[in-house]
Amino acid sequence: MSILNKMVVGTLPYVPRRIVKFFAKTYIAGDSVKDAVFVSQKLNDTGIMGTIDVLGEDVFNKDDAARATVECFEVLDMIVKNKLSSNQSIKLTSLGLKIDRELCLSNVNEIFAKAKENNIFIRIDMEDSSVTEDTIWVFEEARKTYSNCGIVLQAYLKRTYDDALRLIESGTNFRLCKGIYIEPEDIAYKNRNEIRDNFLKILRLMLVKNSYVGIATHDDYLVEGAYKLIKELNKSIESYEFQMLLGVREGLRDKIVNDGHRMRIYIPFGTHWYQYSIRRFQENPQMAGYIVKSIFTGGR
Repeated sequence: MSILNKMVVGTLPYVPRRIVKFFAKTYIAGDSVKDAVFVSQKLNDTGIMGTIDVLGEDVFNKDDAARATVECFEVLDMIVKNKLSSNQSIKLTSLGLKIDRELCLSNVNEIFAKAKENNIFIRIDMEDSSVTEDTIWVFEEARKTYSNCGIVLQAYLKRTYDDALRLIESGTNFRLCKGIYIEPEDIAYKNRNEIRDNFLKILRLMLVKNSYVGIATHDDYLVEGAYKLIKELNKSIESYEFQMLLGVREGLRDKIVNDGHRMRIYIPFGTHWYQYSIRRFQENPQMAGYIVKSIFTGGR
């Protein structure tokens, strides 16, 4: 990231929220579950699968965690009602993980039970490193009862290869991404090439061990690396999929689909859009630059 881009990203907390939201529309389906359904239907019509996520995290009140659980139920109902080719993604800190992990596990089990009744798969998102171990614990505990679930691992964390080894033994379904949270250097790789190398090392492990994996990346280098591994290991298209974020590198998305690979798009929605959007702009400083520029052009 250039010095100018770092400066631009640093100004984001001072940018008016209305301007941030204008540009965030690229990454977010809308405020309501109906918006997420509409986007998912459009993607499904082009042969692309979805995973719907209710935005929200870091809940510290049991009532708020209960409300977030109900919102997840509503997503499941809409997936069924509209016959969507879609999974659901959940963030455990929105379901009470930072209050009490047993409370969170109870909420997760309720969601998994309802999802299982309707043959819907649930993906547990990975958040920042303060909750990595608890997230894996909740996943492992819930998976003892429910098999319709998987977890995200982040390649920039130095612990992730060992986490993958640990989880592979139980037949875990993975989503592998680089990772976007800002973490200290002692636990996370900072160099782009180190992160890429670790991503491909972990991906090879997962594929060799016949784990189902969602290859989540917008990086041409990693896409090409994944292609090579898939060919080398003679993997069938049913044993993996590519995954990308809504609104990010749609040209690359379409190329992957046209090359004959399955694609799933992460479809976030809800009123808690701000934190998610800021992380997206930190990952894409060019877009952040457009936001700052818009301050001086009246948002035009």
